[in-house]
Amino acid sequence: MRSTTLILFLLSTSILYAQKVALVLSGGGAKGIAHIGVLKALEENEIPIDFIVGTSMGGIVGGAYAAGFSPQQIEAMVLSEEFLRWVTGQPEKGYNFHYYGHEPSPDFLRLNLSLDSAGVFQFNPSLANDASLNYALTEIFSRASSVSKNNFDSLLVPLRVVAADVFSQNQVILSRGALSEALRATQTVPFFYTPIRVDGKYLFDGGVYNNFPVDVAQREFEPDVIIGSNVSSKVFNEYPYTEDEKLISRSLLYLLLDKSDPASIPESGVYIQSNLEPYTSFDFAYARAMIDSGFVQTLRQIGEIKQKIERRQSVDQIQKLRRTFYARSVPVQAESITFKNFNAQQRKYIRRIFNQQRDQVRPLSMPELKEGYFKLIAEPYFSNVFPTIQFNVEQNDYVLQLTRRPQKNFQVDFGGVMASRNISNMYLGLNYYYFNNALTHVYLGFQTGSFYKSLVANTRIDLPYLGRFYLQPEAVFNEWDYVEGTDLLQKTTPTVAKRFDRRLMMQAGWPLGNSIKATVVFGGFTNKDQYSNTKLFNSLDTLDVLNLIGYKTGFRLTVNDLNRKQYASLGKAYTLSAYYFHAHEKYTPGTTSLNQNVSSRDQQWFRVRATAEHYFSRGSFRPGYYADVVFSNQPFFQNYFGTIINTPAFFPIQDSRTLILENFRSTNYLALGARNVIVVRPRTLDLRVEGYLFKPLEYILQGQNQEAYTNTTLTTLFFAGSAGIVYHSPIGPVSLSANYYDDVENRFGVLFHVGFLLFNKHTLED
Repeated sequence: MRSTTLILFLLSTSILYAQKVALVLSGGGAKGIAHIGVLKALEENEIPIDFIVGTSMGGIVGGAYAAGFSPQQIEAMVLSEEFLRWVTGQPEKGYNFHYYGHEPSPDFLRLNLSLDSAGVFQFNPSLANDASLNYALTEIFSRASSVSKNNFDSLLVPLRVVAADVFSQNQVILSRGALSEALRATQTVPFFYTPIRVDGKYLFDGGVYNNFPVDVAQREFEPDVIIGSNVSSKVFNEYPYTEDEKLISRSLLYLLLDKSDPASIPESGVYIQSNLEPYTSFDFAYARAMIDSGFVQTLRQIGEIKQKIERRQSVDQIQKLRRTFYARSVPVQAESITFKNFNAQQRKYIRRIFNQQRDQVRPLSMPELKEGYFKLIAEPYFSNVFPTIQFNVEQNDYVLQLTRRPQKNFQVDFGGVMASRNISNMYLGLNYYYFNNALTHVYLGFQTGSFYKSLVANTRIDLPYLGRFYLQPEAVFNEWDYVEGTDLLQKTTPTVAKRFDRRLMMQAGWPLGNSIKATVVFGGFTNKDQYSNTKLFNSLDTLDVLNLIGYKTGFRLTVNDLNRKQYASLGKAYTLSAYYFHAHEKYTPGTTSLNQNVSSRDQQWFRVRATAEHYFSRGSFRPGYYADVVFSNQPFFQNYFGTIINTPAFFPIQDSRTLILENFRSTNYLALGARNVIVVRPRTLDLRVEGYLFKPLEYILQGQNQEAYTNTTLTTLFFAGSAGIVYHSPIGPVSLSANYYDDVENRFGVLFHVGFLLFNKHTLED
């Protein structure tokens, strides 16, 4: 009897010791971050995890754990500022290479088109920029691949990642290859991220066919116990007849995320459903709260988990395994760069960006790889290049593999603004790229509205020589009609003025270090201003006409890493410019002029200008400042109004460029202001309070005969201020603000606008 009891005891102990546990993590977009909390609770309670299977965000979190990252490390990664930059498509801090940027335009939608071999345009549907995310994944997981030799069974925790082949309509179970590619493939939401090839196939988000892959865990690993963490659930059990019209735009999201069946967990397993009802699949900014939800829900069920899993693995044991795992890794250093789908000239161009010569190939360190990659993708054309730091098992080293995905040679931009004042307009941008031994970008931009119209045509040719530089010929036509730009909500006397600005310019630019762009400009302009010298203007009157025909030359130094092209809340932007102008002035008086003589003369002057904008991160409070300084010897033109509209101006508030603010113009001035931002909802909703002081060093006044003259003894300071709320929507900012200027004609104003309120600069301004 005793021997029988001993045998049964030994058998039960053997079964207990052999008990294996698989963790299944569902997809769910941002809500998948809750899986980190589940991992934290399991590890703190010494619950072993022998296998992991994940889909989409579950694959990312599970892959990080399998690669040897602790739950605390994964949490720190997700809560970092860099993580939000990855998922929103922004470059990491310190890797925003301004040299490759272009002048901001009011577009909010870009359609990417390519021309196939039959000459037919193909639409490339991807809404998100994945360039930063792609590099982050390969940077983070390359060392784990070196230990596992690209075999997911040899990771710290054996792993399976679920992806989807939409052509054969099958799920694909990934168990080998570069770990970063598998994790990138499983989160390729159709029409959101551009797909990548894995083993020759384009793969998409695993949630398309299996969002909660319990069956994969059972088939691949045959575990004794399955813990399933699900962050998705059916939103509707019945058809939503009263809401279907509103919900149709989110149908793809429901298609991907409503495939999680809790009944698939066997009786021996544990099903965890975190409470994530307040959050959506795009709420990455609420990562901490979602991690807490996963942690709390797992602790609520920890008794059940411990009852079904009696085996334990201490935190010290798993930490020791992690240290041993990474001690076997190969430090990342790329011995070479390999290319897919690039010709010889294109390869030569890209190598130069990485400071590589074909006959002088040298290993690239991780910092060099990162800098070279972000320099490359700073040009939007290359944002579709997919990087993999590939571990070569035979050579026991790494190579950087750059893959050219289906290219977007044509881009069509749509944008514009709707406003409570009559300054609304529409924008269309057409872009064409040609890449061989140089990168050529041809651009046509159109804006049209009652107040502002413009046409811009330029061609930028980037050359990878002499440390890189570009040439850009450009033709610009601008027209402003200040009569049409009056406030629809206020009864003010309109400024009677129309401005026509035409120029042909040649730019040459090159980088100075990693953050400064230097530009040299030369070109000609022919401008015309039509205006009334008084507010009392009727249909029988004619306008004064001031023509300026001449040329300008100079240089500009710029730094810009602001987080938005309008209503920024982080980063900095500095400019320093110096220009020489030479113009032939021809003046033809109208009926409101006291001087009825036609006149002409040559004018020349120099101008130096410096601006600075900087925001500081203090949590939800982002204090900032803006400064603008101008020094010039610009002469006066024939009369006061012709002088004032061509004099350097301070534009502190979003609508300043739509007004002729006479008290904020001077040939020499100092201006300084505070731009304070309170972040109400991260990345979407801000409160802004701004105040500025403007000090003209030469205050321009109108004489009795409508001539311009200066008074340098006045100590007057002029104030401008604004308070408002800004919602950063997918179609640009939605802003409501109350504005004040120390200006007789435009003292108070309320502005509501949807979209980017951006205009091209006047020739005499830039």
